[in-house]
Amino acid sequence: MRRDIFQAIADPTRRAIIVLIALQPMTPNAIAQHFDTTRQAVSKHLRILTECDLISQEQKGREIYYQLEVEKMKEVDQWIEQFRKIWETRFNQLDDLLDTLKKVKK
Repeated sequence: MRRDIFQAIADPTRRAIIVLIALQPMTPNAIAQHFDTTRQAVSKHLRILTECDLISQEQKGREIYYQLEVEKMKEVDQWIEQFRKIWETRFNQLDDLLDTLKKVKK
């Protein structure tokens, strides 16, 4: 079963993992050291992120390294973009209103 990217990023631990591996590829053990949870729990989070294609794994010798798939994050950014435009419009309207109020006070 393919998971939805938004289900994957809904969990705070998975978001924290994304932040960690955005900087550099890491092994599961290195990732697990950053959390107060079991290695198995971290593995489950890694599996979900992999199923959503948010991260990929690469074998280097005997170690597996996980890395962020930046292109997949664009899907999230595109969805958020529609709201960004709404927010910017509202902030611009608020700026206009504040400017008007300042002029009225003078």
